Amino acid sequence: MKPLNIVLVEPEIPQNTGNVARTCACTGSVLHLVEPMGFRLTQRNLQRAGCDYWDDVEIVQWPCADAFFEAHGEDELHLFTGHVSRNYADVAYGEGAFLLFGRESRGLDEAFIQRYLDACVRIPMRENERSLNLSNAVAIATYEALRQQSWPNMN
Repeated sequence: MKPLNIVLVEPEIPQNTGNVARTCACTGSVLHLVEPMGFRLTQRNLQRAGCDYWDDVEIVQWPCADAFFEAHGEDELHLFTGHVSRNYADVAYGEGAFLLFGRESRGLDEAFIQRYLDACVRIPMRENERSLNLSNAVAIATYEALRQQSWPNMN
């Protein structure tokens, strides 16, 4: 079975990326990191973010979002954004699906949202709240996708 793919587009906070990496390690998901990032993947930054499990994660780095979309634009994509009404739990997540999340400060670029509007979903929350923490949103989405797939390679 193909693993789930978690894509962070231009992440800004190393601790969030570290938490996402931990989720990927625990679930066997592949972590895609799209440049530019708000930090460098140095040993010091990884240690600061508590990434002692970094070696347990398959990481794919992309030089920019356009490169990622050029390579995977035809794959099963699910873009997480607060700018649509479709609930993430109402969507089927297939084997090898890609779950995309934008930067902490602004989310995904509007151009990508418009280009892949039919693939956009949101995690419900109370009105007038800005957003969930990135690593929490990734965990919520990852576990829903894996639940739908009957927890592949997990016990």
